[in-house]
Amino acid sequence: MMQSMAIKELTRTALMLAVIIVLGLFPGLPVGFLPVPIVLQNFGIMLAGEVLGAKQGTLAAGLFLVLVALGFPFLSGGHGGMASLFGPTGGALLAWAVAPLAIGLTLQHAWFTATWWREWLVVLVFGVGLINLAEVVWLATFFHFGFGQALVAELVFLPGDVLKAILSVTVARRLRKIWAVR
Repeated sequence: MMQSMAIKELTRTALMLAVIIVLGLFPGLPVGFLPVPIVLQNFGIMLAGEVLGAKQGTLAAGLFLVLVALGFPFLSGGHGGMASLFGPTGGALLAWAVAPLAIGLTLQHAWFTATWWREWLVVLVFGVGLINLAEVVWLATFFHFGFGQALVAELVFLPGDVLKAILSVTVARRLRKIWAVR
């Protein structure tokens, strides 16, 4: 029985890793005044935390980042390598390692009853908020944007990220129902 559970966890983690990679096939939309494009992959990162939980979701995101660091062109636009981790998108990528952990830990607490709206708020705060804040700090610190300038520039991502959070909660709730049956 334990081996069966381990195989299910491994399979689900691998599937989520594949989803994050496939989302990278969609090219990022460039934002003229920022060196950071609008991408779909953060949807996969949020979904990993919701569906897999803290441990497995973080593992999927971490494996993805290791593969990118090794040079696999899995980032949106076919980018990869260590330079990607230290370039303009580095803040978001670092937050991708933490976001599934924060989302998963919050959702799995016994005191937390996850209605659709509460789950969406968790994803909004620990997915969208955490990733966007990391981008702001990264751009302000390493790319000499003023903090206020980076914060205002980051607002361009907010509408799409809110939609990705809605999609993430909707897909996650459906996937959990499907996986609970099997």
